[in-house]
Amino acid sequence: MPAEADILAPPQRVITKVERWNAFLDASVPQKNDGTNLLIATWNIRAFSDLTKAWTTPEGASPKRNFTDIHLIASVIRRFDVVAVQEVRGNLRSLRYLLKVLGEEWAFILTDVTRGEAGNSERLAFLFDTRRVKPSGLACELVVPIEEDAGVPEADLERQFARTPYAVSFLSQGQTFTLVTLHVLFGDRAADRVPELRAIAKWLAGWAEQEFGWDHNLIALGDFNIDRAGDPLFEAFTSTGLVPAPALAGLPRTIFDDPGAEHFYDQIAWFTKGQKRRPVLTLEALSGGHIDFVPELLGERTRNELSWHISDHYPLWMEFGIPDE
Repeated sequence: MPAEADILAPPQRVITKVERWNAFLDASVPQKNDGTNLLIATWNIRAFSDLTKAWTTPEGASPKRNFTDIHLIASVIRRFDVVAVQEVRGNLRSLRYLLKVLGEEWAFILTDVTRGEAGNSERLAFLFDTRRVKPSGLACELVVPIEEDAGVPEADLERQFARTPYAVSFLSQGQTFTLVTLHVLFGDRAADRVPELRAIAKWLAGWAEQEFGWDHNLIALGDFNIDRAGDPLFEAFTSTGLVPAPALAGLPRTIFDDPGAEHFYDQIAWFTKGQKRRPVLTLEALSGGHIDFVPELLGERTRNELSWHISDHYPLWMEFGIPDE
């Protein structure tokens, strides 16, 4: 029986592939600059769970994701200071191996598994570069109060979130920021998503007003399953003043989107000026984009096959400038 592959000792063909991939990323994502910028991303990594412990997945084997894929995913993750990851599953094998490749400078915070059919055995996670970012004390799941007078109208959401949103505060270069990530239940039809989107918008607005005195930056990011700008889902999401990052408008979110009929599932958004007592973003939005990995990594595979190796969603990112003291 051949010895099990060591993920930290890739063969030369994999080293060459990763080097070529890194060269593409160098031209696609801004560099980390000490004291001047902050790079935040969100990525729904399809069924990020088990993997095949080999450099090439044998024909017919499952899962499709392998050690080569983990190195390619790690190359994306390490471009950023913090990455919100959706669809981490109960089985953490892929995450454990990803952290091995990222190295000791990287850490993570994640939720427990969401039980129930709608929860899909998912976790929400933040991966972060400890050389640039550290947790500042807050980590919590967002739940809907059950009291009738608690400020969340029953008509908006009659149950808890299917996959509980997760908030963590971080400190970087003297700036405190709170990231709230979520993966909205897709449902059988688009209208099924409206109550969750409206409820999370109201919850964030109320929470932001409570946090006003702390002057924290508050950023929502994740997979909101919004079809397109201007539809009822988008209107529900923005109903309390959340503003999606303008730099990301119009960018496709999944590798299956047809040109001219893109969805806007994934978002990075924040509150802007003139909105009651909500913290205004003191970070300066400099640039943003997504990473289209299809041309570089598709090869002879179909897009569906690629989605099980890497993902069906593109990583979405924003670069923020650090204000002068």
